[in-house]
Amino acid sequence: MDKHLTLALAGNPNSGKTTMYNSLTGARQRVGNYPGITVEHREGDARHNGHELTIVDLPGTYSLTAYTPEELVARDYIVERRPQAVVNILDATSLERNLYLSLQFMELGVPVVLALNMMDAVRKQGKEIDTALLSQRLGLPVVETVARTGDGKDQLMEEAIRFAQEKQGEWAPLAISYGPDLDPVIDEMVAEVEKKAFLANRAPARWVAIKYLENDEQVIKMGERKDPETAAVLIKMAESVARHCRSTLKISPESLIADYRYGYIAALMKEGVVRAVRPQARLQFSDQLDKVLTQQFMGPAIMVGILYTIFFATFTLGEIPMGWVENFFAWFSDVATAVLPEGLLQSLVVDGIIGGVGGVLGFVPLIMVMFMMIAFLEDSGYMARMAYMMDRVMRAFGLHGSSVMPFIVSGGIAGGCAVPGVMATRTLRSPKEKLATVLTAPFMSCGAKVPVIILISAAFFENSASVMFWTVLGGWAAALVVAKLLRSTVIKGESTPFVMELPPYRMPTLRGLLIHTWERAWSYIKKAGTVILGISILIWAMMTFPGLPENETAQYASQRTVAESTLSADALEARLSEIDNLESQHALKHSVAGRIGTGMESLTQLAGFDWRTNIALLGGFAAKEVIVSTLGTAYSLGEVDAEEAEGLSTRLAADPSWSVATAVALLVFVMLYAPCFVTVVVIARETSWKWATFSVVFNTGFAFVLSVMAYQVTRAIMGG
Repeated sequence: MDKHLTLALAGNPNSGKTTMYNSLTGARQRVGNYPGITVEHREGDARHNGHELTIVDLPGTYSLTAYTPEELVARDYIVERRPQAVVNILDATSLERNLYLSLQFMELGVPVVLALNMMDAVRKQGKEIDTALLSQRLGLPVVETVARTGDGKDQLMEEAIRFAQEKQGEWAPLAISYGPDLDPVIDEMVAEVEKKAFLANRAPARWVAIKYLENDEQVIKMGERKDPETAAVLIKMAESVARHCRSTLKISPESLIADYRYGYIAALMKEGVVRAVRPQARLQFSDQLDKVLTQQFMGPAIMVGILYTIFFATFTLGEIPMGWVENFFAWFSDVATAVLPEGLLQSLVVDGIIGGVGGVLGFVPLIMVMFMMIAFLEDSGYMARMAYMMDRVMRAFGLHGSSVMPFIVSGGIAGGCAVPGVMATRTLRSPKEKLATVLTAPFMSCGAKVPVIILISAAFFENSASVMFWTVLGGWAAALVVAKLLRSTVIKGESTPFVMELPPYRMPTLRGLLIHTWERAWSYIKKAGTVILGISILIWAMMTFPGLPENETAQYASQRTVAESTLSADALEARLSEIDNLESQHALKHSVAGRIGTGMESLTQLAGFDWRTNIALLGGFAAKEVIVSTLGTAYSLGEVDAEEAEGLSTRLAADPSWSVATAVALLVFVMLYAPCFVTVVVIARETSWKWATFSVVFNTGFAFVLSVMAYQVTRAIMGG
């Protein structure tokens, strides 16, 4: 008997699936992306009664029809990888709706175990579910669970292992009737599929036939590649019955299929599957909260207050551990300086690696605090309310209510990432609304921009939380204005309606919050240790070579000799330090990077940017975190007195070429200019290289114009 089993966890969004996954696997998790698509792929290990289990957390989905990347990934994993069983996590408070996905698993034939989750909420509603009766009618194991507390998870694993071993990989598709209009043509299509063994290695014949009736784009394209002749026959049958349904029933086959599925579920639920054991409260807890938190005027005000609280708590709670990390890297830099011989190797390690990567990693404590609070909003159900409240605003600017989620994922609450944010636009049905969202999502405060915002706010402003708050709101404002501009000019079209289900409020578990926080923080740390490390070394080399010509190096040596022969001991040390600093600054400006940055100064000085800032912003085209690491490297190379190097923020504040006006202009530019390289590639994949190029050119030009205005206006207000 197989001691190693692969179980796939599936379920609707907000069903508690990920909470159950965290409870089963704990820290034994691996996170990546599915091949060819930026949808999160999570696997974890578990043990139960001597069995080694691989638990796969599939993306949340409402169906197995490939309309969204989540649906496509969930279906492809099951069809191609064939796990021994699928554990379908259902929100038991909305059982009929959640059973729609379960029914599709049953039609596919995969062994399914149902976990009726949130049973504590069902009991609070004064209801009970006869799981034995439901199991009997479905012919599947049905287990009551509460993922948040871990109740029922052991029984769930026992049933999943037992059922998987009982089935031994055998698929038994469920065949339900779709009425007199569809059943005959389904039978004809099944006969054709079986005769030609059409897609036989992929799925049951009846399931393939139904996918053609549902006009499933992926299955149709796959069929055309495998057997164009049979595919053409099936398409002709599907088109014929579609015309019949529309002319006689005024309904499409897809809608008719959905109606019969819900009818089948309604028949299952009859005669006591769900019973009321006491009168239901007039308003459930979530409804009572929503009367306040989503109220037309009070709701948005509360939402703004929550956002500000997040930023205030981030800086208040994260400041002390951030100081610890900065002190550690300062100590590490001193140790490396003492151990390594003076020269290029010491400069590479101290200035390039520690000064660059250390500058980025110093923000990890703040980012972890922010990630934890964002995870709380997601797991509690409040994030969905934010999307609901923003719908009216989004429509006013030519976007869709569902555009809110890509914006939030991209950093609408600081700390996201534009890559999955752009991918999340696949849920938008309107191509024009999707394009407008794709092009404006990168304006949000992604996790890569957060270190820059923190650095500048710490150097030039007293209240860092306020700076973060207004910067994030500024990103939203810019995104909405540009979206309106695009939707009024190059992407004209009507807005489409917004429909969204609001999950019940839940209290997140500490374990779940810690896991989500660590996953995101570890992703940030890995990026600092790989991409940022490589770019930091490259930029260090560009800032170090070719070095000063011999005649100029000799001039500085001559100045030292004169100082040593003419000055007293007290004055000598200060003079030698001054000469060393001048030589370092001259060498940095003479380097490849220095020449590029200096060449741009005639234009960028309109926004207050000097040559060092220019170099950092050029590096930011690759990844925005590089801005901090590049400034760290530039100021390390240009400052040879370690005792004065109290931190990058301190150095910027002390630099006469910087001012509050420069800081404001830089914040504006960093928030709005070209997306990072990876985001540009994803934009091209989702739209085209034409629009990806547009995003780079337009965003950078737009950002520069606004940063010049911000610099000049701030300067005028502050009296120069």
